[in-house]
Amino acid sequence: MPSSDEDSRRRSHVQVGRDYEVRAAEFFKSKQYEIVEQNWRAGRREIDLIVRKGNQLVFVEVKASRGTSFGHPAEWIDTRKIELLTEAARAYLAENGITGVDIRFDVVTFTEGKLEHYPNAFDAPA
Repeated sequence: MPSSDEDSRRRSHVQVGRDYEVRAAEFFKSKQYEIVEQNWRAGRREIDLIVRKGNQLVFVEVKASRGTSFGHPAEWIDTRKIELLTEAARAYLAENGITGVDIRFDVVTFTEGKLEHYPNAFDAPA
């Protein structure tokens, strides 16, 4: 069973992540995107943000780091993460009966608090 210190650190880590997701949402709002969902879940799959502008639906992964000693946060999105994000996006579209939209996968990173946006960061695997 985790100690209260471990629980506190875990909650703190989750809260920091949520704070960065809020900042990413504000970034998209400033670009006239509508925030459709935040932290949408389908089982173990999660999409940090889903935003929309016109006919474009964008699935956004948010990553943050205090530095780059473990690599740039954008590099943390590996093949498995891309598969999970794609599965989640397909589940979201199916669950909501959404068709006929253009979809895109973006990545937003924060390194030492600085936001970087990578539009169309990857294509959904077939």
